[in-house]
Amino acid sequence: MALYAIGDLHLCLGAPKPMDIFGGAWVGYMEKLKAGMSVIGPEDTTVLLGDLSWALDLPGAKDDFSWIDQIPGRKIILKGNHDYWWSTASKFYDFCKVQGFSNQFILNNNHYEYDGWAICGTRGWFFEEEKSGTHDEKVFRREVMRLEASLQSAGDLPKLVFLHYPPRYKGYECEEILALLEKYDVRRCFYGHLHGASHGLAMEGLWDGIDYRLVSADRLNFQPLQIIL
Repeated sequence: MALYAIGDLHLCLGAPKPMDIFGGAWVGYMEKLKAGMSVIGPEDTTVLLGDLSWALDLPGAKDDFSWIDQIPGRKIILKGNHDYWWSTASKFYDFCKVQGFSNQFILNNNHYEYDGWAICGTRGWFFEEEKSGTHDEKVFRREVMRLEASLQSAGDLPKLVFLHYPPRYKGYECEEILALLEKYDVRRCFYGHLHGASHGLAMEGLWDGIDYRLVSADRLNFQPLQIIL
């Protein structure tokens, strides 16, 4: 039994937007992902940290989630900023039932247990929205509330937090989310979203007593990170 994490798969089987066009590490990324995911077994849990499919709706994401369904074991899914297919948890589970997909679960206002730990998280928020002038206070506050609901639902279990957006970044900190990590005594936080040259701006390792790790697919060379507890 093992716990893995990886974000930003950017699957494109249902939408013609392959990441290969960006060159570099992304060339042949679908094949790299398939090879990387081969380490995962049927007793394992994999947290997928958003930006999973380029599809605009669930029907369009069918082939991408069929691909995800082939990953053995339990899959726990967060929303990313490019997950336009995302609707509601009930619609997602109805979709999975109709398609015959199993072991795919939404992380949203809740938590999941793994070996005595609580898997908590939400999409989060990022400075891009603030700097671009599109900061939406309502959406931001909703994300903060969702993270706290997830952490609260875990009770006294030790907590692992998974976010799509990094809560801190060189030159930026999301103070409200960082405050929740401190309040609920979170010691490990995993995030995605950053690609290419942005990897150099990621803040990893220990910061204020919390161990941060960037797990976007290209950062991990398209191999899921095994989380050692």
